Amino acid sequence: MGYLSGKNILLGVTGGIAAYKSAELVRRLREQGAAVRVVMTAGAAEFITPLTLQALSGHPVATDLLDPAAEAAMGHIELARWADAVLVAPATANFMARRVHGRGDDLLTAVCLASDAPQAVAPAMNRGMWDDPATRQNIATLEGRGIRVFGPAEGGQACGESGPGRLLEPEQLTENLAGLFSNAALTGCRVLVTAGPTREALDPVRYLSNRSSGKMGLAVAAAAAEAGAQVTLVTGPVVLQTPSRVERIDVVTAAEMQQAVLERASAVDIFIAAAAVADYRPQFVAAQKLKKSAEKQVLELIRNPDILATVAALEAAPFTVGFAAETGSVERNARHKLQAKSLDMIAANRVGADLGFDADDNALQVFWEGGSAALEKTRKSRLARQLVALVAERYHHKHNGDKVIKLHAKDPA
Repeated sequence: MGYLSGKNILLGVTGGIAAYKSAELVRRLREQGAAVRVVMTAGAAEFITPLTLQALSGHPVATDLLDPAAEAAMGHIELARWADAVLVAPATANFMARRVHGRGDDLLTAVCLASDAPQAVAPAMNRGMWDDPATRQNIATLEGRGIRVFGPAEGGQACGESGPGRLLEPEQLTENLAGLFSNAALTGCRVLVTAGPTREALDPVRYLSNRSSGKMGLAVAAAAAEAGAQVTLVTGPVVLQTPSRVERIDVVTAAEMQQAVLERASAVDIFIAAAAVADYRPQFVAAQKLKKSAEKQVLELIRNPDILATVAALEAAPFTVGFAAETGSVERNARHKLQAKSLDMIAANRVGADLGFDADDNALQVFWEGGSAALEKTRKSRLARQLVALVAERYHHKHNGDKVIKLHAKDPA
């Protein structure tokens, strides 16, 4: 998969001649695995039609701030929540000036104001407009607020002049955008992640399992790779694509997962156990399909090995992070698990109808000796990046003491 695999990219298109390049940009983003939604200003629609970008992105193009059909007229909030990153390309001088002043009177500026995702602008304008002191001051202001600026390039312009102000080519913009998700927090570290459920056979056609989809574990693996780590993922049966730059090992049972983990645990720096491993398995597995007979069937179960505790107890144990999915007493149960298994950190969440298993969103309470952090409900991909930032901070603190690399629990940008 491409280096934007699984990312939700909101592309803003403003009214300049370079808007024609947005069609190729959408194509490039999708080639790299991103899901793309487009927001166009009224000026942009004068240069390229919404229908073109709808056909290329596979989604309707949003243009109106007050659209009654868009999520009960709150479409800008839905788009802001959906996006993992916002890129405005081309970004005109007018758009950037309005962005600096916090205007929110059209859909694109409103989405930008509402989104807490990493944001970038790709300027495109006449060289004189680019060199104007007001534009340069606006650029400095945007950069000071953490908004990345891609370009511009130099060369011939539609007005016949030549100089700085050309929109970067779509290929370069795509590479720069991928950089929003990359950081050096775990460069040089080897990270082992488990994900998904396990299946424990009853007979040749039936098994015991749970509702884990593997989404959180794979998101953690992706976030660790983005942080520069060498990542190995051991996953139970899931129907999800492997994140870019991640080695994947597929297993089915808890015993298979334990074997795969223990073969690698002594050679890694960090172990993150996000899998929902079955606590028990049938003592006897029928060789033939069990037939319906008596009114009641007694099933004898025996305990599976505790993979997380086993790794934490290794003589040269890696920095060990557990997960705790709870239906009640989340903090109490998580803190007990943290101490009982001698973990470095534990991420706990309440599971229910709209959180945890099968859901796209999650929220976590993270605990370690002497500290804690609350990661609010958001998309699992974004939550995973926040969690990995915390893991990196605590890992470096443990190994470097006062030389801790301070990383806040935010999306790296």
